[in-house]
Amino acid sequence: MSDETTGDLTSVEQIAGEALGEAQIHGILSQIDLDITNLLRDGKLSASKIVVGEGGLSVDRAANLKALLEARGYYESKLRELPGWEISLFQN
Repeated sequence: MSDETTGDLTSVEQIAGEALGEAQIHGILSQIDLDITNLLRDGKLSASKIVVGEGGLSVDRAANLKALLEARGYYESKLRELPGWEISLFQN
């Protein structure tokens, strides 16, 4: 793969796309739910930290859960912002 697709971006001007649709947001929410479930399984939600390299970064699993829940809230709000239809029927 080229550096253009694997490295960090230096500008968002290189990114093109359309707004997320309802099905895409539901897919993201499903992935977040799966990530939350996997984090909680088998007692993996603990105060233990994941350390990368000697003196490297460490990530608390509880912090990961918090980040996933915040992301879930964000995408739920995006879902609520989508235009919707309300239909009512009047019967005599």
